[in-house]
Amino acid sequence: MATRHFFLILLVVSLWAFNNIAVKWGLYELPPLFLTWMRFVVVALLLVPFCRINRQQLPWLLLLGFTFGFLHFSLLFVGMRYTDAGTGAIVVQLGTPIAMLLAMVVLKEKLRPIQLFGIMISLSGVVVLAGSPTIPAWWVLLILICSATGWAISNLIVKKSPPIPPLTMTGWIALFALPVVGLASLTQESEQLTALRHAGWHGWFGIFYSAIASSIVAYTLWYWLLKKYNVNLIMPYSLLTPVLSVIMGILFLGDSLNSFKILGAALVVLGTAIAVVNLRNLRMHARFPRLRRR
Repeated sequence: MATRHFFLILLVVSLWAFNNIAVKWGLYELPPLFLTWMRFVVVALLLVPFCRINRQQLPWLLLLGFTFGFLHFSLLFVGMRYTDAGTGAIVVQLGTPIAMLLAMVVLKEKLRPIQLFGIMISLSGVVVLAGSPTIPAWWVLLILICSATGWAISNLIVKKSPPIPPLTMTGWIALFALPVVGLASLTQESEQLTALRHAGWHGWFGIFYSAIASSIVAYTLWYWLLKKYNVNLIMPYSLLTPVLSVIMGILFLGDSLNSFKILGAALVVLGTAIAVVNLRNLRMHARFPRLRRR
Protein backbone atom coordinates (compact mmCIF):
# COMPACT_ATOMS: atom_id res chain seq x y z
CA MET A 1 0.00 0.00 0.00
CA ALA A 2 1.27 3.44 -0.88
CA THR A 3 2.25 5.47 2.19
CA ARG A 4 -0.16 8.29 1.32
CA HIS A 5 -3.04 5.81 1.13
CA PHE A 6 -2.12 4.34 4.51
CA PHE A 7 -2.35 7.81 6.03
CA LEU A 8 -5.68 8.36 4.24
CA ILE A 9 -7.02 5.23 5.97
CA LEU A 10 -5.84 6.56 9.32
CA LEU A 11 -7.51 9.89 8.50
CA VAL A 12 -10.82 8.15 7.75
CA VAL A 13 -10.91 6.09 10.96
CA SER A 14 -9.85 9.17 12.92
CA LEU A 15 -12.70 11.18 11.37
CA TRP A 16 -15.14 8.45 12.37
CA ALA A 17 -13.69 8.20 15.87
CA PHE A 18 -13.82 11.96 16.42
CA ASN A 19 -17.44 11.93 15.26
CA ASN A 20 -18.33 10.42 18.63
CA ILE A 21 -16.68 13.41 20.32
CA ALA A 22 -18.54 15.84 18.04
CA VAL A 23 -21.86 14.12 18.77
CA LYS A 24 -21.24 14.33 22.53
CA TRP A 25 -20.51 18.05 22.15
CA GLY A 26 -23.70 18.48 20.13
CA LEU A 27 -25.69 16.66 22.81
CA TYR A 28 -24.54 19.23 25.39
CA GLU A 29 -26.85 21.75 23.71
CA LEU A 30 -29.37 19.87 21.55
CA PRO A 31 -31.80 16.95 22.14
CA PRO A 32 -30.51 13.72 20.54
CA LEU A 33 -33.36 13.10 18.07
CA PHE A 34 -33.37 16.73 16.97
CA LEU A 35 -29.58 16.62 16.56
CA THR A 36 -30.02 13.55 14.34
CA TRP A 37 -32.72 15.34 12.33
CA MET A 38 -30.53 18.41 11.79
CA ARG A 39 -27.67 16.18 10.67
CA PHE A 40 -29.89 14.58 8.03
CA VAL A 41 -31.12 17.99 6.86
CA VAL A 42 -27.54 19.07 6.13
CA VAL A 43 -26.64 15.79 4.39
CA ALA A 44 -29.80 15.82 2.25
CA LEU A 45 -29.34 19.47 1.21
CA LEU A 46 -25.73 18.85 0.17
CA LEU A 47 -26.21 15.58 -1.71
CA VAL A 48 -29.77 14.99 -2.94
CA PRO A 49 -29.80 17.80 -5.58
CA PHE A 50 -26.80 16.14 -7.27
CA CYS A 51 -27.76 12.45 -6.94
CA ARG A 52 -30.50 10.82 -8.99
CA ILE A 53 -32.26 7.55 -8.22
CA ASN A 54 -34.52 5.23 -10.22
CA ARG A 55 -37.70 3.32 -9.39
CA GLN A 56 -35.83 0.12 -8.61
CA GLN A 57 -33.70 1.85 -5.98
CA LEU A 58 -36.56 3.81 -4.37
CA PRO A 59 -38.14 1.09 -2.15
CA TRP A 60 -34.74 -0.03 -0.87
CA LEU A 61 -33.76 3.52 0.03
CA LEU A 62 -37.09 4.05 1.81
CA LEU A 63 -36.42 0.95 3.89
CA LEU A 64 -32.85 2.05 4.63
CA GLY A 65 -34.18 5.45 5.69
CA PHE A 66 -35.86 3.62 8.58
CA THR A 67 -33.29 0.94 9.45
CA PHE A 68 -30.14 3.02 8.96
CA GLY A 69 -31.43 6.55 9.38
CA PHE A 70 -33.79 5.99 12.31
CA LEU A 71 -32.86 2.71 14.02
CA HIS A 72 -29.10 3.13 13.75
CA PHE A 73 -28.40 6.86 13.92
CA SER A 74 -31.30 8.05 16.09
CA LEU A 75 -30.82 5.32 18.69
CA LEU A 76 -27.04 5.85 18.61
CA PHE A 77 -27.46 9.55 19.42
CA VAL A 78 -30.01 8.78 22.15
CA GLY A 79 -27.72 6.17 23.69
CA MET A 80 -24.70 8.47 23.47
CA ARG A 81 -26.55 11.03 25.59
CA TYR A 82 -26.38 8.67 28.57
CA THR A 83 -22.92 7.14 28.15
CA ASP A 84 -19.47 8.30 27.11
CA ALA A 85 -18.10 8.45 23.57
CA GLY A 86 -15.79 5.45 23.88
CA THR A 87 -18.37 3.10 25.38
CA GLY A 88 -20.93 4.01 22.72
CA ALA A 89 -18.43 3.38 19.93
CA ILE A 90 -17.44 0.01 21.40
CA VAL A 91 -21.01 -1.30 21.73
CA VAL A 92 -22.00 -0.14 18.23
CA GLN A 93 -18.98 -2.04 16.86
CA LEU A 94 -21.08 -5.10 17.70
CA GLY A 95 -23.02 -4.37 14.50
CA THR A 96 -20.44 -6.34 12.50
CA PRO A 97 -20.88 -9.71 14.27
CA ILE A 98 -24.66 -9.15 14.47
CA ALA A 99 -24.69 -8.64 10.69
CA MET A 100 -22.78 -11.90 10.24
CA LEU A 101 -25.27 -13.80 12.41
CA LEU A 102 -28.24 -12.28 10.56
CA ALA A 103 -26.66 -13.18 7.22
CA MET A 104 -26.29 -16.76 8.44
CA VAL A 105 -29.97 -16.96 9.46
CA VAL A 106 -31.63 -14.86 6.76
CA LEU A 107 -29.33 -15.21 3.75
CA LYS A 108 -28.13 -18.74 4.62
CA GLU A 109 -24.49 -17.64 4.50
CA LYS A 110 -22.13 -20.12 6.11
CA LEU A 111 -19.89 -19.09 9.00
CA ARG A 112 -16.69 -20.94 9.81
CA PRO A 113 -16.12 -22.15 13.41
CA ILE A 114 -13.40 -19.52 13.89
CA GLN A 115 -15.89 -16.79 12.90
CA LEU A 116 -18.48 -18.06 15.39
CA PHE A 117 -15.76 -18.14 18.05
CA GLY A 118 -14.93 -14.49 17.29
CA ILE A 119 -18.59 -13.52 17.53
CA MET A 120 -18.85 -15.21 20.94
CA ILE A 121 -15.82 -13.23 22.15
CA SER A 122 -17.42 -9.97 20.94
CA LEU A 123 -20.65 -10.75 22.77
CA SER A 124 -18.72 -11.54 25.94
CA GLY A 125 -17.14 -8.09 25.68
CA VAL A 126 -20.58 -6.47 25.78
CA VAL A 127 -21.43 -8.52 28.87
CA VAL A 128 -18.29 -7.15 30.53
CA LEU A 129 -19.18 -3.59 29.47
CA ALA A 130 -22.61 -4.01 31.09
CA GLY A 131 -20.85 -3.86 34.46
CA SER A 132 -19.09 -0.58 33.66
CA PRO A 133 -20.22 2.56 35.52
CA THR A 134 -20.14 4.35 32.14
CA ILE A 135 -23.39 2.50 31.33
CA PRO A 136 -25.82 3.85 33.97
CA ALA A 137 -28.74 1.48 33.22
CA TRP A 138 -29.53 -1.68 31.29
CA TRP A 139 -31.82 0.17 28.89
CA VAL A 140 -28.94 2.40 27.74
CA LEU A 141 -27.01 -0.71 26.71
CA LEU A 142 -30.16 -2.05 25.03
CA ILE A 143 -30.58 1.16 23.00
CA LEU A 144 -26.98 0.95 21.77
CA ILE A 145 -27.38 -2.74 20.88
CA CYS A 146 -30.56 -1.87 18.95
CA SER A 147 -28.57 0.81 17.12
CA ALA A 148 -25.93 -1.78 16.22
CA THR A 149 -28.68 -4.12 15.06
CA GLY A 150 -30.12 -1.37 12.85
CA TRP A 151 -26.69 -1.04 11.22
CA ALA A 152 -26.51 -4.82 10.77
CA ILE A 153 -29.97 -5.05 9.19
CA SER A 154 -29.08 -2.18 6.86
CA ASN A 155 -26.04 -4.11 5.64
CA LEU A 156 -28.26 -7.06 4.71
CA ILE A 157 -30.63 -4.72 2.85
CA VAL A 158 -27.71 -3.22 0.91
CA LYS A 159 -26.57 -6.74 -0.05
CA LYS A 160 -29.98 -7.50 -1.56
CA SER A 161 -30.61 -4.09 -3.13
CA PRO A 162 -29.71 -3.06 -6.69
CA PRO A 163 -26.42 -1.15 -7.07
CA ILE A 164 -26.60 2.35 -5.58
CA PRO A 165 -23.61 4.77 -5.57
CA PRO A 166 -22.41 5.44 -1.99
CA LEU A 167 -23.02 9.21 -1.95
CA THR A 168 -26.43 8.73 -3.58
CA MET A 169 -27.32 6.24 -0.87
CA THR A 170 -26.07 8.58 1.88
CA GLY A 171 -28.06 11.56 0.59
CA TRP A 172 -31.36 9.80 -0.06
CA ILE A 173 -31.27 7.81 3.18
CA ALA A 174 -30.92 11.15 4.97
CA LEU A 175 -33.89 12.57 3.05
CA PHE A 176 -36.15 9.57 3.70
CA ALA A 177 -35.16 9.45 7.37
CA LEU A 178 -36.28 13.04 7.97
CA PRO A 179 -40.04 12.37 8.45
CA VAL A 180 -39.69 9.49 10.93
CA VAL A 181 -36.85 11.12 12.89
CA GLY A 182 -38.70 14.44 12.89
CA LEU A 183 -41.91 12.78 14.15
CA ALA A 184 -39.96 11.01 16.90
CA SER A 185 -38.41 14.30 17.97
CA LEU A 186 -41.76 16.10 17.98
CA THR A 187 -43.41 13.44 20.14
CA GLN A 188 -40.52 12.66 22.50
CA GLU A 189 -38.68 15.98 22.89
CA SER A 190 -39.54 19.60 23.53
CA GLU A 191 -38.11 23.10 23.07
CA GLN A 192 -36.04 21.99 20.04
CA LEU A 193 -36.09 25.38 18.28
CA THR A 194 -35.28 27.17 21.52
CA ALA A 195 -32.30 24.87 22.00
CA LEU A 196 -31.17 25.54 18.42
CA ARG A 197 -31.45 29.31 18.83
CA HIS A 198 -29.37 29.20 21.98
CA ALA A 199 -26.89 26.63 20.70
CA GLY A 200 -23.24 27.62 20.80
CA TRP A 201 -20.34 26.20 18.84
CA HIS A 202 -20.74 22.76 20.46
CA GLY A 203 -24.19 22.23 19.01
CA TRP A 204 -23.44 23.54 15.52
CA PHE A 205 -20.11 21.74 15.38
CA GLY A 206 -21.87 18.49 16.26
CA ILE A 207 -24.35 18.98 13.42
CA PHE A 208 -21.89 19.94 10.68
CA TYR A 209 -19.07 17.60 11.66
CA SER A 210 -21.38 14.59 11.79
CA ALA A 211 -22.97 15.52 8.47
CA ILE A 212 -19.95 16.64 6.44
CA ALA A 213 -16.75 15.21 7.92
CA SER A 214 -18.10 11.86 9.08
CA SER A 215 -20.80 11.10 6.50
CA ILE A 216 -19.63 12.75 3.29
CA VAL A 217 -15.84 13.18 3.48
CA ALA A 218 -14.93 10.02 5.40
CA TYR A 219 -17.23 7.70 3.44
CA THR A 220 -16.12 9.18 0.10
CA LEU A 221 -12.47 8.49 0.95
CA TRP A 222 -13.31 5.03 2.33
CA TYR A 223 -15.12 3.86 -0.80
CA TRP A 224 -12.36 5.31 -2.99
CA LEU A 225 -9.79 3.27 -1.06
CA LEU A 226 -11.95 0.13 -1.32
CA LYS A 227 -11.83 0.49 -5.10
CA LYS A 228 -8.03 0.60 -5.08
CA TYR A 229 -7.24 -2.16 -2.59
CA ASN A 230 -8.43 -5.58 -1.52
CA VAL A 231 -11.36 -5.39 0.92
CA ASN A 232 -9.60 -7.75 3.33
CA LEU A 233 -6.67 -5.35 3.48
CA ILE A 234 -8.78 -2.26 4.18
CA MET A 235 -11.61 -3.47 6.45
CA PRO A 236 -9.47 -4.43 9.51
CA TYR A 237 -8.45 -0.78 9.90
CA SER A 238 -12.06 0.10 10.75
CA LEU A 239 -11.53 -1.77 14.03
CA LEU A 240 -9.32 1.13 15.12
CA THR A 241 -12.39 3.39 15.33
CA PRO A 242 -13.65 2.35 18.81
CA VAL A 243 -10.08 2.28 20.16
CA LEU A 244 -9.44 5.82 18.92
CA SER A 245 -12.85 6.89 20.25
CA VAL A 246 -11.88 5.74 23.74
CA ILE A 247 -8.56 7.63 23.54
CA MET A 248 -10.19 10.78 22.15
CA GLY A 249 -12.93 10.60 24.77
CA ILE A 250 -10.29 10.67 27.49
CA LEU A 251 -8.35 13.51 25.84
CA PHE A 252 -11.22 15.79 24.76
CA LEU A 253 -14.08 14.94 27.14
CA GLY A 254 -12.27 13.75 30.25
CA ASP A 255 -13.92 10.32 30.03
CA SER A 256 -12.93 7.77 32.65
CA LEU A 257 -11.04 4.56 31.94
CA ASN A 258 -11.92 1.59 34.13
CA SER A 259 -11.16 -2.13 34.02
CA PHE A 260 -14.64 -2.99 32.63
CA LYS A 261 -14.13 -0.59 29.75
CA ILE A 262 -10.60 -1.80 28.95
CA LEU A 263 -11.49 -5.50 29.06
CA GLY A 264 -14.83 -5.04 27.28
CA ALA A 265 -13.24 -2.99 24.48
CA ALA A 266 -10.45 -5.54 24.07
CA LEU A 267 -12.92 -8.44 23.80
CA VAL A 268 -15.25 -6.66 21.35
CA VAL A 269 -12.42 -5.54 19.05
CA LEU A 270 -10.53 -8.85 19.27
CA GLY A 271 -13.67 -10.91 18.67
CA THR A 272 -14.72 -8.77 15.71
CA ALA A 273 -11.21 -9.03 14.25
CA ILE A 274 -11.26 -12.83 14.54
CA ALA A 275 -14.71 -12.93 12.92
CA VAL A 276 -14.04 -10.63 9.95
CA VAL A 277 -10.32 -10.71 9.16
CA ASN A 278 -9.45 -13.34 6.58
CA LEU A 279 -5.82 -14.10 7.45
CA ARG A 280 -5.39 -16.35 4.43
CA ASN A 281 -6.38 -13.55 2.06
CA LEU A 282 -4.13 -11.11 3.90
CA ARG A 283 -1.15 -13.47 3.53
CA MET A 284 -1.90 -13.94 -0.17
CA HIS A 285 -2.18 -10.18 -0.62
CA ALA A 286 1.18 -9.71 1.13
CA ARG A 287 2.85 -12.32 -1.10
CA PHE A 288 1.28 -11.07 -4.34
CA PRO A 289 0.57 -7.35 -3.89
CA ARG A 290 -1.58 -5.57 -6.46
CA LEU A 291 0.58 -4.02 -9.19
CA ARG A 292 0.56 -0.24 -9.17
CA ARG A 293 -0.94 1.44 -12.19
CA ARG A 294 1.52 3.60 -14.09
